[in-house]
Amino acid sequence: MNKYRLLTPLLAATTLLAAPAAAAAPDKAVAAAVADTGRLADNRKLDEGRHPADVLAFAQVKRGSTVADLLAGNGYYSEMLADLVGPKGTVIPMNPPRFHKAETWATIARAYPNVTPMVRPVNTIALAPKSVDMIFTHLVYHDLYWQSDKFEFPRVDVDAMLANWFSAVRPGGAVIVVDHIGPAGDTRELVEKLHRIDPAKVRADMERAGFVFDGDSDALRISADDHSKNVFDPAIRGKTDRFMMRFRKPA
Repeated sequence: MNKYRLLTPLLAATTLLAAPAAAAAPDKAVAAAVADTGRLADNRKLDEGRHPADVLAFAQVKRGSTVADLLAGNGYYSEMLADLVGPKGTVIPMNPPRFHKAETWATIARAYPNVTPMVRPVNTIALAPKSVDMIFTHLVYHDLYWQSDKFEFPRVDVDAMLANWFSAVRPGGAVIVVDHIGPAGDTRELVEKLHRIDPAKVRADMERAGFVFDGDSDALRISADDHSKNVFDPAIRGKTDRFMMRFRKPA
């Protein structure tokens, strides 16, 4: 598999070579991205609990796309997305400075030069109009309703951020949301307590912003999960009940 080599500070994301440029990544390309030995070893250790092949197949990532990876952390999905979009695509991992580990991202850069991180305080993260084909969020959408002085994570104006997403996604583009299922109720209170979110709240947010619901998947559902437990509870950590939703910007 081709490796990439470069790192730039701001925004500007492998399918089979025989696939059309506009085609979504086929299962073989997803499998190859997951199996890529260039990925960080610590990231690969998380595969069993995260089921990346199911998530990436659902996302329908296209070769040559520009994909923004919200709150990308240590690049777990950024690496695989970089493989799927190929050298003519771009992945924009978006992290606040508190969560951007320079050494980790330098290592990723040596393998995937089509990764161009954006490092900014979360409430100033913004993308240029019509600059991306996909916004990808994995277990972080609920954090739009979180705030923490300890972790230097300020309160986010969710409607303003989603308005930026709608402006940034090109017509026909997508937003992927994967998150821990939570109960209905006061969203900020529940996020603070559980780090979960009600899927109905996510759908309402996205549709209010102008996106159209384009499907969901039960591939990550775990019926035994207790939705009243914090996702960091050792009894359930890594084994939470999760939803996947795809939204489209009208063409």
